[in-house]
Amino acid sequence: MKLILTAAVDNLGLAGDIVEVKDGYGRNYLVPRGYAIRWTKGGEKQIEGIKRSRDAREIRNLDHAQEVRAQIEGLTIQLDVRAGESGKLFGAVTPADVASAIKKSGGPLVDKRSIEIVKPIKTTGKHTVGVKLHDAVTAHVALAVTAQG
Repeated sequence: MKLILTAAVDNLGLAGDIVEVKDGYGRNYLVPRGYAIRWTKGGEKQIEGIKRSRDAREIRNLDHAQEVRAQIEGLTIQLDVRAGESGKLFGAVTPADVASAIKKSGGPLVDKRSIEIVKPIKTTGKHTVGVKLHDAVTAHVALAVTAQG
């Protein structure tokens, strides 16, 4: 089955790539979850738009990744969440929460899939999360989790 990827898939490719996969994998996993669309001649025109948007937020090389790391690590990131009296959160901080907090703090747009939370964040206070920018570059972000009030 020939598909056009709409999102990055591990061990398969990046958004905009045309891939050949087994029928069941494409029909039962990639297409229903929105990771891919069926390949058509008209769909191939969409590839240009997908690749343009990917290039806009992609880390270009190692030097660019180090610049972005310096920019992110220089930020003070504040995240307001719902919490109880004891400082315990109602739920946990997600990578999407961290990505939006980085953007609100004046940082670059970071893909939520690149954020690495080693231990689930379920309390208020200072925490550190990793942002994988490149194979060789990971930024460590100081995150201040506070209760909404």
